[in-house]
Amino acid sequence: MKPSTNRMLTRIKSIYLFIKDNGTVSTDELVDEFGITPRTIQRDLNVLAYNDLITSPHRGKWTTTEKKVKMSS
Repeated sequence: MKPSTNRMLTRIKSIYLFIKDNGTVSTDELVDEFGITPRTIQRDLNVLAYNDLITSPHRGKWTTTEKKVKMSS
C-alpha cells in the first residue's frame, strides 16, 4: 500500500473514532482537531458516509451510525 493511502486510512480511522467518542461533532470541530483543510475533512467524511459509518443529522454535523465496525491496528 502506498504511504499516502496508509496515511489517509489512518486519518479516516482517527476521524471516525473521534466522532464515535464525542457523539455529534461539527465539520469545524474536526478541522480544528485534526489541523487539516475543510476540503480534506469533507473528502474523509464522504468516505465514512458512503460506507454507512457516519450520518449527518443536520447540515455540518456528524454522528456515527449503528453499523458494526471491526477495528484493527
